[in-house]
Amino acid sequence: MSRRVRRKVAKKGKDNVVSLSYHELEDEDLRPERNESVDWTSLPDDTVIQLFSCLNYRDRESLSSTCRTWRGLGGSQCLWSSLDLRAHKFDTGMATSLASRCVNLQKLRFRGAESADAIIHLQAKDLREISGDYCRKITDATLSVIVARHEALESLQLGPDFCERITGDAIKAIAICCPKLKKLRLSGIRDVHADAINALAKHCLNLVDVGFLDCLNVDEAALGNIVSVQFLSVAGTSNMKWGVVSLLWHKLPKLIGLDVSRTDIGPTAVYRLLSASQSLKVLCALNCAVLEEDTSISTIKTKGKLLLALFTDIFRGLSSLFAETTKKGRNVFLDWRCSKNNDKNLNEIMTWLEWILSHTLLRTAESNPQGLDNFWLKQGAALLLSLMQSSQEDVQERAATGLATFVVIDDENASIDCERAEAVMRDGGIRLLLNLAKSWREGLQSEAAKAIANLSVNANVAKAVAEEGGINILAGLARSMNRLVAEEAAGGLWNLSVGEEHKAAIAEAGGVKALVDLIFKWSSGGDGVLERAAGALANLAADDKCSMEVAIAGGVHALVMLARNGKFEGVQEQAARALANLAAHGDSNSNNAAVGQEAGALEALVQLTRSPHEGVRQEAAGALWNLSFDDRNREAIAAAGGVEALVTLAQSCSNASPGLQERAAGALWGLSVSEANSIAIGREGGVAPLIALARSDAEDVHETAAGALWNLAFNHSNALRIVEEGGVPALVHLCSSSVSKMARFMAALALAYMFDGRIDEFAPMGTSSEITSKSVSLDGARRMALKHIEAFILTFSDPQAFAAAAASSAPAALAQVTERARIQEAGHLRCSGAEIGRFVSMLRNASSILKACAAFALLQFTIPGGRHAVHHASLMQGAGAARVLRAAAAAATAPIEAKIFARIVLRNLEHHQVEPSI
Repeated sequence: MSRRVRRKVAKKGKDNVVSLSYHELEDEDLRPERNESVDWTSLPDDTVIQLFSCLNYRDRESLSSTCRTWRGLGGSQCLWSSLDLRAHKFDTGMATSLASRCVNLQKLRFRGAESADAIIHLQAKDLREISGDYCRKITDATLSVIVARHEALESLQLGPDFCERITGDAIKAIAICCPKLKKLRLSGIRDVHADAINALAKHCLNLVDVGFLDCLNVDEAALGNIVSVQFLSVAGTSNMKWGVVSLLWHKLPKLIGLDVSRTDIGPTAVYRLLSASQSLKVLCALNCAVLEEDTSISTIKTKGKLLLALFTDIFRGLSSLFAETTKKGRNVFLDWRCSKNNDKNLNEIMTWLEWILSHTLLRTAESNPQGLDNFWLKQGAALLLSLMQSSQEDVQERAATGLATFVVIDDENASIDCERAEAVMRDGGIRLLLNLAKSWREGLQSEAAKAIANLSVNANVAKAVAEEGGINILAGLARSMNRLVAEEAAGGLWNLSVGEEHKAAIAEAGGVKALVDLIFKWSSGGDGVLERAAGALANLAADDKCSMEVAIAGGVHALVMLARNGKFEGVQEQAARALANLAAHGDSNSNNAAVGQEAGALEALVQLTRSPHEGVRQEAAGALWNLSFDDRNREAIAAAGGVEALVTLAQSCSNASPGLQERAAGALWGLSVSEANSIAIGREGGVAPLIALARSDAEDVHETAAGALWNLAFNHSNALRIVEEGGVPALVHLCSSSVSKMARFMAALALAYMFDGRIDEFAPMGTSSEITSKSVSLDGARRMALKHIEAFILTFSDPQAFAAAAASSAPAALAQVTERARIQEAGHLRCSGAEIGRFVSMLRNASSILKACAAFALLQFTIPGGRHAVHHASLMQGAGAARVLRAAAAAATAPIEAKIFARIVLRNLEHHQVEPSI
């Protein structure tokens, strides 16, 4: 009889839903068949309570409502000793509903002024610790009411953002109402005056940890009166009188740790404090510019006291606090946490150091001062990683936020420092962050996901994240009911989806569905999460297979909803970009048509082209450009006012970015495929801005502007407008000077359309003098155009190859000419029957230059392997082009270029005739 341990396994049941199956250790051969379902209510009470302890308060409430037994267990006081409200909307109504459970609440974390106002309704009179952030709008009145209702308070922390509306009067209220206070840390107060500090010294006799961080003014002399203080931080506080500090603070009888980081303290004050204080053991002075300018400070003898500064070895210094010599190097924090150290004073010092180091490193990362590259690479990154493993949750969060922040060079353009990012990766930071992201604590989840997102801008880090299973973790977090967690997870998927190698993995992990669901879940009031979700979907939609996943998951409807209803420019931009990418696979899937058929999609995109934000206009125009490749979309865009909107856009973007110029011209190019639209574009004034764009310095703009003008020139009215608006010199310049072969090609074709003789038939009548003037003008423009068309064709001419092809019909000779003449991108162009017919007619033109140009164009359109070559060959065969081509190839007066190109086109037609039977 064999025995074995059965592990937890994942099974796929109906609808491919994964369910977890648990098998106990049992006799394999004697195991009875059991089909009954698990009775969760039969679990032991302590197991259920342990389960509840891993949930946030909202999920506890939800789970408690499932049955009477769990309702009672869910209200157990041990589950409600600590409450973290930061990630949730906490108002008076919610506080009232939780009040019955919070009678014995000990520790509370909140975010924002609305939550602060609601705290008193919890009726947690025995509250010992309060920690709040986003406190800019909290007033003296609110804070005074909070402390008046919680006289047992021992710890109060507000920050790290500035408490701009709190004054010394509120600090006096704290002192009077909370005599048991042991820890007070406040950030960003304008003036901490003497009366406030003296009130703390008088009433709070147990106050051992004081922090006035990033304040504008703190009375130094009064701080010397808090004789109970053991740990004092004035990090980032300005206007300190260091002469007064050095004369008074060394007299504080119990002062063990002093933090003056990010201040203008100088070496003299540092030396006096270290040498004169009998109790001081650690002085932290990180990122103090005045101190660091004086190199002599590094030689000061501190009599066994520790100075932590940017120019010191921080890990080595921390190791010196321990009597055991094994506590060395970068593992000093980890060794301390794992040790069975009974030294209470040392434990308090290390706990305080974790807090103030995490705070200072984050603040330093946020300000991103110059000259700290060496520090971050050698010590800063490793310190943050060490602090991420702290037992203090707020230290862990700040360390993760610090990692997310210190790698960023340019937040606007999402640029990061690759060396810093890879330093985090080398030190095992990716695994640490992913472990934090798997925590049940939502604060840690969001900050870890933020760090992973920022670090993943670096391709090497992104690869490491994927290899460590980060994609599955982020996809899971994107399903969180916590908006902040979901937002940061979506940001991580956004950055990872930049890499082509990660797109399929994100889809396999269910990331596409999670991102689409986020848009519906936070359709209002969640601009950050909506922008990130739409941005990630935009990247994924650029992949053909993933674009289908996006459509199947309901992404088209979700993105159109954002384009229609989004008010935030970032959301609009990413939604339009995603729709543009979805529509970019017209030859391989049906998403292009699906976007156009979604109610309100085209109207929304047309409207976005009028946005005051350039990025939104650019992506909307790009989407309309891609959508215009579908015949039905093209006409629907015009019906939705697209012609007028895009002409207006083109008229306004002469000084815009090349990206916007390219897409504006590209959208008009796409619409102008339809002759009705082409006429409408000319009538609306679209010719002049396209000519202006043709003069752009950007190669991509050359192509789209030339393509649009080529389509417009097919119509005689537009051809005249192009001449009258000065378009011939612009096209001539493109034809001769653009670095883009495609732009030169389409400019030559536009010129050929304009001067194949049709424009003369439709030139408006006028007086004899006007007719003469216009005739001279057209003749001059024609000569200029033909000269440059000929020069363009000759750039693809190889005399030796042409001579060999003329003397022999061998396929090798023609193939050599074809290879030299091929314009790769021209194979993507799709011409109508009328356009093909016009080129065929041009083969009969009296101008030898136009004959050569027509043959050259037909060669490009029929080269085997071209996307639309078979379509063009079919149109030519239906129009009887073979006869005209044979005549052109045999004409004695035709230029050799026209003859050889015509023969190659004939060979291409023969190839496409037999192609279907192969």
